[in-house]
Amino acid sequence: MATLLARLGRAAYRSRRLVTAGWAVVLAAVVAVLVTAGGSFDDEFAIPGSESQAALDRLAELQPQAAGVSAQIVFVAPDGATVADPRYAAAISEVVARAAQAPQVAAVADPFTSRAITPDGRAALVTVEYPVQREGLDDGSLDALEGTTQAAEDAGLQVAVGGGAFGTTGVHVGPTEFVGVAVAVLVLVVTFGSLLAAGMNLLTALIGIGVGLGGLLGVSGLISLSSTAPTLALMIGLAVGIDYALFILSRHRTQLASGTDPEESAARATGTAGTAVVFAGLTVVVALSGLAVVGLPFLTVMGLAAAATVLVAVLVALTLLPALMGFAGRRLAPRPGSRTARREVASAAEDGGARPMGERWAALVTRRPLLTVLVTVIGLGVLALPAAQLRLALPDNGSAAEDTPQRQAHDLIGETFGPGLNGPLVVLVDGLDPATAAQAAGQVAVAIGGTPTQTPGRFAGGLADVAYAAPTVLPGGTAALVTVVPESGPQDEATGDLVAALRDLAPQLEARTGADVSVTGQTAVAIDVSDRLDRALLPFAVVVVGLAVVLLLLVFRSVLVPVKAAVGFLLSVGASFGAVVAVFQWGWLADLFGVPTTGPVISFMPVILMAVLFGLAMDYEVFLVSRMREEYVHGAAPRAAVLAGARHASRVVVAAALIMFSVFASFVTIDDVVVKAIAFGLTVGILCDAFVVRMTLVPAVLALLGRSAWWLPRWLDRLLPDLDVEGARLAPASTVPARREPEPATR
Repeated sequence: MATLLARLGRAAYRSRRLVTAGWAVVLAAVVAVLVTAGGSFDDEFAIPGSESQAALDRLAELQPQAAGVSAQIVFVAPDGATVADPRYAAAISEVVARAAQAPQVAAVADPFTSRAITPDGRAALVTVEYPVQREGLDDGSLDALEGTTQAAEDAGLQVAVGGGAFGTTGVHVGPTEFVGVAVAVLVLVVTFGSLLAAGMNLLTALIGIGVGLGGLLGVSGLISLSSTAPTLALMIGLAVGIDYALFILSRHRTQLASGTDPEESAARATGTAGTAVVFAGLTVVVALSGLAVVGLPFLTVMGLAAAATVLVAVLVALTLLPALMGFAGRRLAPRPGSRTARREVASAAEDGGARPMGERWAALVTRRPLLTVLVTVIGLGVLALPAAQLRLALPDNGSAAEDTPQRQAHDLIGETFGPGLNGPLVVLVDGLDPATAAQAAGQVAVAIGGTPTQTPGRFAGGLADVAYAAPTVLPGGTAALVTVVPESGPQDEATGDLVAALRDLAPQLEARTGADVSVTGQTAVAIDVSDRLDRALLPFAVVVVGLAVVLLLLVFRSVLVPVKAAVGFLLSVGASFGAVVAVFQWGWLADLFGVPTTGPVISFMPVILMAVLFGLAMDYEVFLVSRMREEYVHGAAPRAAVLAGARHASRVVVAAALIMFSVFASFVTIDDVVVKAIAFGLTVGILCDAFVVRMTLVPAVLALLGRSAWWLPRWLDRLLPDLDVEGARLAPASTVPARREPEPATR
C-alpha cells in the first residue's frame, strides 16, 4: 500500500495545478448545490419493526393529523384570576380562532371544550395539530402560529408556544467553535514553527470540511437528516482533517530537514504517513458506518454523514496536500539554524544531545512499568465507575436551552398541568365494532386510568403512575385512541415502567374488546429507541473491539499489541462514559459546563462516542506504535525501541491530540444538549486515550512485555498479508544539499 500511495502523492505533486483546480471545482459545485437545493432537517426518531412505530404508522392511515406533529400554546392567568374570567376567556378564544386559520393547521383544540384547564382554573392548554411531521412544515408556519398569541399577551396572560413542532434545525456554529479552530492553529504554528505549514494544514482541513459538510447539507432535502448530523460531521471532520494533514506534513518537513528532494519527500510522506492516515480514516469510516447495524434509520444516516466527511478528509490529505507541497517546494523545510531545525535534529538523533520531551516522558513511565500500568488502569477504572449508573433517553423539549420557546412551554406545562402532559402515551385500539366502539374505548380507559371518584382529578384503580386516561373514538368507529397522561415526565424511569405495564395489560384488553391494542406516541417511540440502543451497546462494542484487534493484527503483525490496544480503548471509553454520567446525569459541575438540565444521557451518545473514539484511538496507536515497531524490527532492544518510537512520534501525536481536544472542547459550549454531551464525551475521551493510554500506558506495557510484545505464530505470519505500513518497500530517498535545491517551477 505504501508504494501505491507514494505514486499517488508523486502524481499529485507533479500535477499540482490540475489537482488543485479539480478540488476547487468540486468545492464550487458543492456550494452551488447547497445554495440551490439545501433542504430541511428531521428530528423525528423512527424505529422500524417496533410496536410503537407500527401503531404510529397505522394511526397515520386512520387519522393523518393524529400522527402528525403538534404544537402547544399554554396560557397562565395572573395571581387571583382564572382563565375563565371574561377578559381572559375572550382573548384565549381569539387566539384559538386565529390559530385555526394559521398555515397548515389541521385542527385546534379549544381548552374550554376539551377541558384542558387546570383544577385551579389558572392555566389553559391549546393543542394545535398539523397533518405532517416537523420536516413537512413550510417556512413561516410556526412564525405565523406564534403571531396569533398577541391578543392574549395584550390581555395580561402569560403565554408560551412550544411542543413537538418546534425544534433546533441547522448547523450549530458560533464564536466558541472558532476559538477551538484558533487554538488548533496555535498548536500547528508551535508544532511546525512555520506559518506556511500551519496555514497549509488548516487550508486542507477547511476544504475537506467545505466539500464534505456542504455536500451533506446539499442533499438534506433528499434524505431524512437530523439537525445533529451536520454538527457532528463538522466536529469530527474538522478534527480529523487537521490531524491527517498534520501527520503527513510533519513527516514531509522532517524529510526535507534531512535534505530529501521535495518531490521525493512528498511521495514518501504520502506513502508512509499516508498509509497510517488511510488505516486511521477507514477505521473511523467503518466504525461510523457500523452504526447501521443498530437498525435505526436516523442513527444510520448520522453515522454515514460523519463517515462521508471523514472519507473526504482522507482524500484531501492524500491528493490536495501533496499538490500544495509542490507549490511550496523547499520553503516548507525548517530554516537552517532555527529552533525548529534544531528540534528536528534532536528528534532524529540516536545518541547524545537534548532528548525530546516525548522520549523523556517514555523513559520515566518505563522505568517502573508495572507501577505505571497499575496506576493508570486503576485511575481510569475509578473514572469509569459512574458509567455503571448510565441511563439512556432521547432528548425532548426539556433538554433544550432555557431561552428557547419549546423549553419555556415545556417548563410552563410541567408546572401547571404536571410533567406527564409533556409526554402523553397513546393506546391504539384497532378493529372495533362501530356499535360498541365507545363502550369498548371506555373500558380500556377505565382499566388503565381507573374510575373517577368524588374528588376531582382522583381515580380509583387503574395502573400506577397514570394521572388520567381519556378515550376518543376515531371517525368510522372501527378504532379508538386512549390518551394516557403519566404522572411522571417523558424521560423518567417511571414512564418507561408504565409503557411496559401497558403492554403487559394489552392481552387482557384485547380479550375484553376483541380488538388489537398497542402502545404508541412519540414518548413510547423514544422509549423503544432507547431500549434498542441500550441492547445494541454491548454487541456494537464487541464488533468495534473485534475490528480493532483485526486491524492492528494486520498492521503490527503481533498478537499482544492489538489486545493491549483494545483494552486501552475500553478503558478510555469507560472513563469517558463515567465523566458524561457524572456531569449530565448526576449534575456534577453542570453549571460550569452549561448543562441546562440533568437527566438520562442521550441514548445514541454511547454508540457514537465508541465509534469516533475507536477511530481516533487506533489513529494514535498506529502512528505511535508503528515507529516503535520499526525500531524493533531494525534491531533495537525492546525498551530502546519504545524510547526511539516516542522520540520520533510523540510530538506529532501530542499535537494531534491537542487539536482534537480544542475542537471538541469548543463544541461543549453550545446550547444543543445532544451535541454538548457528545462533544464533552469526546473531549474527555481524547484526554484519556492520547495522554493516559497511548503516551503512558502503551510504552509501559510494551516495556513490560519486552520481546513477547511482538510475538506472532509462524502459521499466522504466513497467512497475514504484509501491508508495509512503515514503507519498507519504498526506494531509498534521494537527498540533495538544501542550499542548492532550487524552488520548483509552478506548473
